[in-house]
Amino acid sequence: MIIFYDGNCPLCSTEMAQLKQSDTKNKIKLEDLNAADFSERYSYIDKDKAMTYLQAQTHTGEMIYGLDVTYQAWRIVGKHRWLKIFRLPIISFFADCGYLFFAKYRHSISRFLMPNTKCSNGQCSIKTRGVK
Repeated sequence: MIIFYDGNCPLCSTEMAQLKQSDTKNKIKLEDLNAADFSERYSYIDKDKAMTYLQAQTHTGEMIYGLDVTYQAWRIVGKHRWLKIFRLPIISFFADCGYLFFAKYRHSISRFLMPNTKCSNGQCSIKTRGVK
């Protein structure tokens, strides 16, 4: 599975790092949408759309989106099995609405929840005092 994510989003980058750490069989490839050569390497991905919500390509070439990506990725690495509750009928509708809200405001939410984190060029780090 190839996951296309916003590496300039602290929460997104943190989750992807945790996911990759759990990927002991190297089944997931992470691709930062902000990479300078992203559009050259993945011309079939609409970068603007991909910045709107999480996207991934399965090993069969199928594209999946939003919480389906999160659920499938964690399932592949054998962690967070409880996430499957978000894919159940009725619950999935509300979970997807919540995800779309998060995706739209992910940078603001990240700044609120992780105020000392700064990301640029797909690299996130803790800001030092006095540096903006």
